[in-house]
Amino acid sequence: MKNQINLNITTPCNQNYNQFTPTLKGGFCNACTKEVIDFTEMTTEDIGLYFNTKQTTNVCGRFKNAQLTTLSVKAKKSKLSFISAIGLACLALFSLTTAKAQDNLSRVKTSKIKINQNQANITVKGTVYDNDGLPLPTANVVLQGTTVGVTTGFDGQFIFPEKLKEGDILVFSYVGYDSKKMVIQNPDSMSNVLLNVSLSNDSYIMMGKVAVKSVYSSKK
Repeated sequence: MKNQINLNITTPCNQNYNQFTPTLKGGFCNACTKEVIDFTEMTTEDIGLYFNTKQTTNVCGRFKNAQLTTLSVKAKKSKLSFISAIGLACLALFSLTTAKAQDNLSRVKTSKIKINQNQANITVKGTVYDNDGLPLPTANVVLQGTTVGVTTGFDGQFIFPEKLKEGDILVFSYVGYDSKKMVIQNPDSMSNVLLNVSLSNDSYIMMGKVAVKSVYSSKK
C-alpha cells in the first residue's frame, strides 16, 4: 500500500543558511533555536522515507523548489514482521560470524597496516566560484558525515581546518546554489591539495517550516 503526501513551505524563512552552525543533517538556526534539515541533496525516495518514518509536525527544511511536490511513500509495515526479520537477520549473522571467526583473526595484522597507510595527512585548500567565475564569500565547506567545516573568505578562498585523507568527501554549499560534492584524490601523495570549485545557481532554494498533507492512499 502507498500513501500520497504533499510537501509545501507556506511561510519561507528569511534567515541566511550559510550563517547556520553545520550539523549532521543540515544547519542549526539560532533565531529559531532548531535544526534545519537540508533536503537539497536527497532523492525523492529519501525524502518520502524521511517523512514516512519521522515525527514531521514541526520540521524545518531546505529544499529545491522542484522537491516541494506530491510524493508516493510506502505504508509502514507491522511491528511483528519487523521483529521477525530482525530475528532471522541475527541468526544468519551469528552463523556467519562463527564460520569466519578464524579467518578474521588471521587478518587482524593486515587490517592494521592498511589503516596506518590511510592516515589523514592532506591539507586541502582552494577557492569557490559562481557560474560567472566570481568568488563566493561565506560558502560552506563541510566534511561529509560530520560537522567539521569552514566558510570561505571574502575572496572565496578557504583552508580546511583538519587534515584529510584520500577518499574523504567535501560538500560545498551556498544559498541559492546547487551543492557540490568533491572526493579528495591524491594519486601523487602530495601533502597539499588545491581545489577550485564552481557552484551552479540553476535551482531555486526555499527554506522554512514544512507543511505535510496526506492526499490519499493507494493499495498499489
